[in-house]
Formats: sequence, C-alpha cells, structure tokens
Amino acid sequence: MTHPRDLSMRELLAQGGRSFSFEFFPPKDEAGEQQLWQAITELEPFGPTFVSVTYGAGGTTRDRTVAITARIARETDLLPVAHLTCVGHTTDELDAVLDELGEAGVHHVMALRGDPPDGPGSPWTSTEGGLTYANELVALVRERHGMRVGVAAFPEGHVDAVDLEQDAKVLKAKQDAGAEFAVTDMVLRASDYVGLVERADAVGADLPIIPGIMPILNLRSMERMVEFSGRDLPAETVARLQPLADDPPALRAEGIAIATEQCAQLLDAGAPGLHFYTLNRSKATREIFANLRISA
Repeated sequence: MTHPRDLSMRELLAQGGRSFSFEFFPPKDEAGEQQLWQAITELEPFGPTFVSVTYGAGGTTRDRTVAITARIARETDLLPVAHLTCVGHTTDELDAVLDELGEAGVHHVMALRGDPPDGPGSPWTSTEGGLTYANELVALVRERHGMRVGVAAFPEGHVDAVDLEQDAKVLKAKQDAGAEFAVTDMVLRASDYVGLVERADAVGADLPIIPGIMPILNLRSMERMVEFSGRDLPAETVARLQPLADDPPALRAEGIAIATEQCAQLLDAGAPGLHFYTLNRSKATREIFANLRISA
C-alpha cells in the first residue's frame, strides 16, 4: 500500500473527502516548543491531510524548520510540509536545505519567494547567486531533488502584482514549473477565493487551491497583518467586530463565528479543503471544527 507521504498533494486531494491542514511556525524557546507540540498533539486526531512549518525571513529559522518537520515525520503519522523561501540564500544553500530535509524524511515543500529581506513593504531584492521568483524555486525543488511542491496563491492578488490577470499567470508559471497544489494567503471574503479560482482556471492553472483561514481573535493585530499584504479588512467584518473592541472575549467569539461562516461558504463553493493558520495554538481551530460539526 502506498504511504501518503509518497503521494502528491493532488493525488491525496483526489482521494475524496475534504482536506484539512494546519500551519505552524518554529518556536523561539523551550516554552514555545512545548506549546507547539501540545497544539500538534491536540490537532493530530483530526487526521489532517498535511501540516506545514514556516520558514523565517532570510533562513533565520532554517535549523528549527528542518528539526520540527523531521520530528513530525519521525514521531507522528502526519505528513509534514516544510516551507522554503528564496530570501537570503544562494542556490547552493537552498540545495543544502533540501538535502537536509530529504535526509530527515521530509519530501513535501512549500516553495515561496518570501517577503522582502528588509520586511513587508520594502522593495524585493534577490540574493546574489540565488533565485528571484517562486517558479524558479519550484523548478529547483522538482528537478534537482524530486520532491513534491506546493506554492502560495493570493485571493486578492499579490501585493507586487501589476493586476489580477498577471497574478494568475504567475500561479500558472509555478504550476508549469512543477507545483502540484496551492495554499492561499488568509481569505478575508469567500468571494475573493472564488474569484481567484476563476482567474486561475482562465489561464490554465488547474491545480487544487486550498483557502487559508485565520480567525480574527484580535482586531488590531489582524488589521496590521492584513495591511502588510496591501489589503483592508472587509467593511462588513469590521462592522461586526468594532463594537466589541473593548470586550475581548466577545470579540474573540464573534471572530470565531465569522471564520466558521467563511469556512462553510468556502466548502460550499467547492474548495477542496481548509488550511488553518494556527499560530501554534489549537483552541480556535478546534472551536471552528466543533461549529462545523467536524469531529476528531
């Protein structure tokens, strides 16, 4: 019997049923490490299609990303997907990271251009001897290492895209380079996701696109996060949350309710599944699953 780790994400998604996946980030200290593994332990019973681990700007979390994905591969039945970015690396260094991942039993990678080295909002500059575009990284991962590759997609277009059509063509270029699935930046409206899928289909990008979900548990922090990607929170969302700004528990509950509604809308619209940005905690995701009547 073929192990899920040997299948492409397209093949896994084609097996039927809804896909659920979770994203984690490498913690900075031992307390954070314990919190991360508690979240992984609490979410593993839901049988996610995969779990992904992010990669810090400029490779700042390289060793921890490799260590965490390796431990997931070694100690759990979960399928780990390691993020990798072009930022701050030569191609030789990227090859070295991919060799480490392969030796650790990690064979799925999210290939991303990454944020500009000087942070969101600053100009993008490539590293000398490195790569400039995500599709180049996809090609390197596929051609030199034979790994399975996922990529990012953007419900309202990437902040650097000239227009939405060009943004869709970038996704097609990543598919042509070997990408087998995409995960979106956090979806703020279900209709934005539907528009992305339609644009992708129009340019021949037919890879599965999984919407990213991040419930709004703190209005100010989410507004800042959204601003980094050149977007605004929908007016209808702000209208529901703003009156609760001075009541954190009520705001959190409404944020969970909004995310639950959005998840139901996305699944009804034909999304192959949902990808949860967990921030290394499981509670909000488990609450949304309970609302959707999804059990472990």
